[in-house]
Amino acid sequence: MVSKESRSEIRVKKHRRMRNRFSGTSVRPRLAVFRSNNHMYAQIIDDTVGNTLVSASTVQKEVKAELENTNDVAAAAYLGTVIAKKALEKGITEVVFDRGGFIYHGKIKALADAAREAGLNF
Repeated sequence: MVSKESRSEIRVKKHRRMRNRFSGTSVRPRLAVFRSNNHMYAQIIDDTVGNTLVSASTVQKEVKAELENTNDVAAAAYLGTVIAKKALEKGITEVVFDRGGFIYHGKIKALADAAREAGLNF
């Protein structure tokens, strides 16, 4: 009998394959996105040193206060603008987008589009 892999295992495999293809540098860091059932997290990472330069999530009080729900498309779009504003304050304009093995659709797409509109290039 053929058994199916779980969706989370498939996502982790996709993410590992993607991470083999690209990594963030000091010139062009990586915008990594993680989505759980209740929250979204975004980080801008310099992989050469292993530092997180900027981070934002729907768990943070100032972000959570602006949102009605922390797990919908509107929350993802707001998080995209927050991470882009923080990045621009640090002088980061160009990033590599790491969708974390998630399908580029819905919340992930909303976050990416909002970050682009707020001034990040990728």
